[in-house]
Amino acid sequence: MSTPSSRTSSSKGDPLAALGTLPGVAESVESVRKAVDRVYGHRIMRRRSNEITSEAALRGARGSGALSGADWALEEVRRRSDFSGDGEARAIGAALRLTAEAGQLLSVWRQSPLRVLARLHLVAAADQADHVGRPRQAGEPVDEPLVELPLPSAQEAHGRLEGLAELIIAGGSAPALVTAAVVHGELLALRPFTSHNGLVARAAERVVLVGSGLDPKSVCPAEVGHAELGRAAYLAALDGYVSGTPEGMAAWIAHCGRAVELGARESTAVCEALQRGAA
Repeated sequence: MSTPSSRTSSSKGDPLAALGTLPGVAESVESVRKAVDRVYGHRIMRRRSNEITSEAALRGARGSGALSGADWALEEVRRRSDFSGDGEARAIGAALRLTAEAGQLLSVWRQSPLRVLARLHLVAAADQADHVGRPRQAGEPVDEPLVELPLPSAQEAHGRLEGLAELIIAGGSAPALVTAAVVHGELLALRPFTSHNGLVARAAERVVLVGSGLDPKSVCPAEVGHAELGRAAYLAALDGYVSGTPEGMAAWIAHCGRAVELGARESTAVCEALQRGAA
């Protein structure tokens, strides 16, 4: 597998677990765990966790849409029912569909991650007629204007996707944050589909975080944190991932960890508002 993760100096054995030994990564993993534990330990979670999950899904979709160029106010996302209008509306609609679909694919992910990714793209690109639900072929253009990195060939993208799937299926001892960050970064780097790669990458990150047991109720939306940290920081951290250097990989994992922490903080605030009777 010729991915940035396997080009680090500790690529033998389990390359994902090896990433957990990079400087600062263990600290990020521990910080994320503490942030998640704070949400799950809130008294409101014991009685109204379904409401927190629903609100986290909505806020996560809004955050993912913002990173795809549709930076809508939360209340606008909440009140709208028709997302068939312009490009921004379609992006928000796709993000909402993906958030809903991700929870249905958890049991499939560990056995067939490529099937899950194809399904996520099919759901995201429901308004398209062609090139839906499969990786791009040679010569097919990619509509992903917010990621301006050099585009790997279709052949390279296919090979690296297969390698990523093999790592997921094999399992291993890597922390959930590390696996989620690599899945997210690899999909953004490869842009394996003709459209909606960013939305699919962030949905796949959610699948890993929830399916791993780190965030089983899906109340720590990393998409919220990615949006809060900003598109410039997101793309700068992605550059580090694509570089394949230990420093760059560690920086990307830390960025993803901070996003999860901010998502956890968002849901903690929702718990506090519900406790006060203000939401």
